[in-house]
Amino acid sequence: MDAEPARVAALAEEVAAVEGVAEAYSVAGHADIVAVVRVRHIEDLAQVVTGRLHGLAGVTDTRTLVAFQSYSRKDLDEMWELGADG
Repeated sequence: MDAEPARVAALAEEVAAVEGVAEAYSVAGHADIVAVVRVRHIEDLAQVVTGRLHGLAGVTDTRTLVAFQSYSRKDLDEMWELGADG
């Protein structure tokens, strides 16, 4: 998400406290804050993003990316460990 420059640090803390947000990071680049949102149903995503995050003072824009599959090193290592015992 993009934020008013003077609000980035405080806003990142507020974002992290929003129900549905699992992690929040202040970042450099094409955005000011990245929030990882975890919801049970895709319909709940709209409530978190438009209903909660957009309502925070200092948020100027958001971009939503939906992950379909995780390919993190941790996930890949755990996947291989499952087959090691069998």
